[in-house]
Amino acid sequence: MSNVNPMGWRLQISGTFLVIGLLIEAICLFSSKPIAFVLFVAIGGTFLFAGVTVFLFSLVSTPPHG
Repeated sequence: MSNVNPMGWRLQISGTFLVIGLLIEAICLFSSKPIAFVLFVAIGGTFLFAGVTVFLFSLVSTPPHG
């Protein structure tokens, strides 16, 4: 796999983090216990933040192709 585009790989990682974060937050919405809010903010928010951070990092760190 030496011909993998680095930006494409980072975007896939970013998308995976975002999907996991959204799934965690969606699951937490079905519970009415106080711990669900903590999981919603702490774990779901962390995955969303990581996804956005990796996405923005991939935009600024990949050298122009050509």
